[in-house]
Amino acid sequence: MNISPEMKLVSEIAALYKDILHDNLVGVYVHGSIAFGCFHWKRSDIDLIVVTESEPSLEQKKALVQVLLDLTPAAPPKGFEMSVVLAQDCRQFHYPVPFVLHFSNAHLARCQNNLTEYCLTMHGTDPDLAAHFTVLHAVGFPACGPAIPTIFAPVPAAAYWDSLWYDTQEAAESILQDPVYVILNLCRVLAYVKEGLILSKEQGSQWGLTYLPSGHAELVQHALHVYTKDENVCFPAERTIPFAHDLLKEIRELHACHFEEQASFSPNIH
Repeated sequence: MNISPEMKLVSEIAALYKDILHDNLVGVYVHGSIAFGCFHWKRSDIDLIVVTESEPSLEQKKALVQVLLDLTPAAPPKGFEMSVVLAQDCRQFHYPVPFVLHFSNAHLARCQNNLTEYCLTMHGTDPDLAAHFTVLHAVGFPACGPAIPTIFAPVPAAAYWDSLWYDTQEAAESILQDPVYVILNLCRVLAYVKEGLILSKEQGSQWGLTYLPSGHAELVQHALHVYTKDENVCFPAERTIPFAHDLLKEIRELHACHFEEQASFSPNIH
C-alpha cells in the first residue's frame, strides 16, 4: 500500500510525539486539507491537533517544536500547523479554545532564534480551534489515539460561526495580499451559512462555481486553477474587492436570518 509523503510525515510526527510525551499523550489528530482529501503539496500545510492530559513541561514543548523544525526541510512549503490542547478542554468545550502550545511556519524565525522563549510565551486561546474541532468531527481522523467523538465534545454552531467570521471579516482588506486564499475561503464560509456545509477551501470553491453569478464564478474558477495547478493568474483589484464586499454582505445577511437565534454570544460583526 502506497503512503503519501504527507502521511509519512504525520506518522513520523505521531511516533516521535509518543516518545516525547509518553503516557501524557492522548492522541494526535489530523484535520485540514489532508482530512478533506484535497491536499496539494505546494499549497497545503499539514494540520495537527495534539491532545495531552496535562500541560507538557517546557523541555517537552521544546522537543515537540524541534521535531517540526527538524522535519521542515522534508515538509511541504507551507509546513506544519500544530496546536497542543488539554483533554479537559476538548471534552468540555470552551470558546475561544485554550491551547498550551502552537506552531506554524509563521513562527519559524522566532523558534529558531530563541526556542525557550517561544515555548514559554506561546499559549492562550485561539478562535480558529473551534473551526479545527468542527472539521475534526466532520472529516478528521487520529494519527494515534482514541476516536474523535470520545475525546472532542461537539462544537456549538455559534462558536463555529464566530470562528469563521474571525477568519473572514477583514477579507475586503486582505484579498489583495492573498487573493487565492480569501476567494476560496469566502466561498466555503458562504456555503456554511447558506446550506450548513462544512467544506475545504477547494470544495467551497467548487460549491461557489454553481452558486455564484457568472462574473464572480469566473474569479473563483481562476483562484481554484491557481490553487490546484500552482499557476499564476492576475487578480485585479477592480474584480477582487467587489467580490469580497458582495460575499461578506451576503454572509452577514444570511447569518442574521438563520443563525443569530442559536448564538450564545454575539459575533464581532461590524
